[in-house]
Amino acid sequence: MSTVAPPPPTSSSAVPPGPPPLYRMTVDEYDRIGGLLDDPRIELLDGYLVRKLPKNPEHSWTTKAVFKGRDNRLPPGWTWQTEQPVRIPAYDEPEPDIAIIRGSDADYKHRKPGPADVALLVEVSDTTLSIDRGLKLSAYAREGIPVYWIVNLVDRQVEVHTGPGPAGYAMRQDFQPGQHVPVVIGGQQCAPIAVDSILP
Repeated sequence: MSTVAPPPPTSSSAVPPGPPPLYRMTVDEYDRIGGLLDDPRIELLDGYLVRKLPKNPEHSWTTKAVFKGRDNRLPPGWTWQTEQPVRIPAYDEPEPDIAIIRGSDADYKHRKPGPADVALLVEVSDTTLSIDRGLKLSAYAREGIPVYWIVNLVDRQVEVHTGPGPAGYAMRQDFQPGQHVPVVIGGQQCAPIAVDSILP
């Protein structure tokens, strides 16, 4: 009696090993598990948990300088928050360095601000420049954040993005040392900020 053995598998039929598929979570899912994570070093970008990089002294100094330049100059009906989440459905909950938001602090006792609440978001960028110009810029533009600043410590300039839309921001203006950055909050012109005052 003879038997026929199956032919050995060829390399063309083998499935190459690869990383397992990633799971993309929504903002609602992220908010539900946020308390379990208990890790202030992460934020949700495009549905994925992204580790926030440590801030160097220049980053911290610049964030405070921008804040000091705005704190007493906000028009009535606006407040600020720093390094706190902004809920941008459906897949983003970033924590921008500074957010100028509508209303008072009391309005956010029980909820996070969303796109309709935001007049201006500011990211201070050195090691995070690619993310701030990439994932964050896309999310902010897509959801209609009217003005987005990147305080670019690498190239020593302030990049102001306006005209948000699904494909990104329609306009970018760069402001160098010696210039002043115009500040618009809810359509109202405010006192400009000198670039030199916010670059270390």
